[in-house]
Amino acid sequence: MTAGAECVGANETVLDAARKLTELGVGALPICGTDEKLKGMLTDRDIVVKVLGAGKDPAQVKAGDLAQGEAVTIGADDDAEEILRTMSEHKVRRLPVIDGHTLVGIVAQADVARALSDPQVGDLLQALSTD
Repeated sequence: MTAGAECVGANETVLDAARKLTELGVGALPICGTDEKLKGMLTDRDIVVKVLGAGKDPAQVKAGDLAQGEAVTIGADDDAEEILRTMSEHKVRRLPVIDGHTLVGIVAQADVARALSDPQVGDLLQALSTD
C-alpha cells in the first residue's frame, strides 16, 4: 500500500486534478467530497476519454462529475487474498484503502503482485485484462 494518498476535491476542476496527478507522478487520485468521504476515483484515462475526448473544457468540469457510483474500496486490515478478489471482481487496478471512513492509502496492482504467488498474479492479470 502507498500510505498518505492525497485526494482531489469533488469541487476541484479536472484541470486542477491533472496538475495534481502530474505533481505527484501518479495515474489516479481518490475523489473526496467536502465531508471528506470518498466519492470515487479519477484516473488520467478518465480525463482523456471523458473530458478531452468528449470536447469538454477541463477547467470547467468538476472532478466530482466523473465519480461513478460508490467507490470500490478495501479495509485497512484486508489481506492480499481479499484485495485480489476485490480487484478481480470489480476489474480495477487501484483500490483506496479505508480505515473506518478515513482514506489511509492506495493499493495498486503492482503492490498485490509483489505479495502473491506467481499463479495468483497471473490470475489477477487475466481477470483485469478481460472484458
